[in-house]
Amino acid sequence: MHFTKTTEQDSYYDNLEKMNLSELLKNINNEDKTVPLAVEKALPQIEKLVEQIVIKLKSGGRLFYIGAGTSGRLGILDASECPPTFGVTHDLVIGLIAGGDSAIRKAVEFAEDSLILGWNDLEKHHVGTKDVVVGIAASGTTPYVIAALEKCHENNIITGCITCNHNSPLSKTAKFPIEVIVGPEFVTGSSRMKAGTAQKLVLNMITTCCMIQLGHIKGNKMVDMQLSNNKLVDRGIKMINKELNISDIEAKKLLDEYGSVRLAIQNYKNGK
Repeated sequence: MHFTKTTEQDSYYDNLEKMNLSELLKNINNEDKTVPLAVEKALPQIEKLVEQIVIKLKSGGRLFYIGAGTSGRLGILDASECPPTFGVTHDLVIGLIAGGDSAIRKAVEFAEDSLILGWNDLEKHHVGTKDVVVGIAASGTTPYVIAALEKCHENNIITGCITCNHNSPLSKTAKFPIEVIVGPEFVTGSSRMKAGTAQKLVLNMITTCCMIQLGHIKGNKMVDMQLSNNKLVDRGIKMINKELNISDIEAKKLLDEYGSVRLAIQNYKNGK
């Protein structure tokens, strides 16, 4: 099956250094507008993967993201936002990056080319058949990711992927591939741009849908969010105020007593 790496094809634009600032911004924005439409075409694939993740999470499993460079960082970003947003534990969604935590800030040379480090990183977290592992790679060719998913299959672990090329080696490896074909980047090969945006949109969809399905949202509110700053405390008070039709003072007392929006509402309604 033919594999064309569109993320590496020449940009539709040339002589970028001759464009003025207004032209640069307009053209980048025009390219960015195409990304949600590319994601839309992948919705059936996203749905299939999310269905599998929800099943595993409801059975006590975990979700792993694994990637290199920008892709790895985006996975870590999405994973790190789940505990404060949805009140889940830090080990429910785990992001791994080639080269380890130091690679979050500074590139680690040749880490993405390793055929063993990906699986080694997963093994450190005792990955097993209850879990789902999602490989993230814009090109769909990253050895660190592909080799890790292959080892997952040897150990009967469900895999998915997010890539921006069609029929890539990663897509062929993952059981539930997601392909968001964004085409050439504004700066040729700079997959932190459209490809990175596409990956972020898909990651938002995956964890948000999973957490809604797991019951961490009520109505449209983050009732399990961690109250880690004044802004979130104020938001929690407003949620309780609106849900129970009580004053801000009463709502704050409930929030102080029970420590979460969900518990405050539940206990008030139960007369406690």
